[in-house]
Amino acid sequence: MSLIVSAIGQGFLWGILALGLFLTFRILDFPDMTVEGTFPFGAAVCVAAITHGLNPLTATLLSLGAGMLTGLITGLLYTKGKIPILLAGILVMTGVYSINLRILGKATLGLLNKQTILSAPFLANLPEGFASVFIGLIFVAIAITLLGLFLYTDLGQAFIATGDNEKMARSLGINTDRMKILGLMVANGLIGLAGGLIAQNNGYADVNMGTGTIVIGLAAIIIGEVAYGELTLIARLVAVILGSILYRFVLLIVLQLGFSTNDFRLISALVLALCLMLPLFQKKFNFGRLLKKGVSRP
Repeated sequence: MSLIVSAIGQGFLWGILALGLFLTFRILDFPDMTVEGTFPFGAAVCVAAITHGLNPLTATLLSLGAGMLTGLITGLLYTKGKIPILLAGILVMTGVYSINLRILGKATLGLLNKQTILSAPFLANLPEGFASVFIGLIFVAIAITLLGLFLYTDLGQAFIATGDNEKMARSLGINTDRMKILGLMVANGLIGLAGGLIAQNNGYADVNMGTGTIVIGLAAIIIGEVAYGELTLIARLVAVILGSILYRFVLLIVLQLGFSTNDFRLISALVLALCLMLPLFQKKFNFGRLLKKGVSRP
């Protein structure tokens, strides 16, 4: 039971990262490699702030700000510096690695005997593992509510239009460069926030903890879309969170089958690859059914 509760809690926390990735990957329709630098940057800022005596909630909000900063830099390199988005993200991700070492002072910094947002007094009476579920649910609810309100404003619709058809959006007078910068800032802010929360849940920050995070986020998005199909925009945000939880259950099953935690990244890549190929399998399956009915290929 404790493993199931832990998987749900981890699913909520990692789901915040998936929400951020959803904004760039699905709405703006481009890959943002900044994710793998933003995530440990948010964790490093949060853990360093807590170890220096800052309030855990304030430290968590600082991780949000740290993520928005990396998104701003990537956005400026992309829109003003005319650097391709993939390369801009890699440049920021690479530079942030050294900054994380400066912030932490070493490769790994722990939170032993430090107060975190998950060890707040009002959570003390909850059963083991439920603190991460409770905190994760609160932050997920806030994130989805604020994103939902934003996306249905004129500014949010301009942001969506930029991702749908940039030329059309520009012809309507929308400053698409600003929309891209805004999207990258909001997305990476959520990713930095996830880094801060997960670092507190794990009890440490590590400069290498961002490796593979983009695969984890994409897996949550794809699993959510495959599992729930066509949905409204807000429902898709909820599906991303549910996809993140389902992904954690997949990892839990993998552990129960005897695999090592060292295999997680390989399993993540395989799960993502299978989910991405699922539409192809469905198409072939449907085509097979048509053949049986005597319908020829068009």
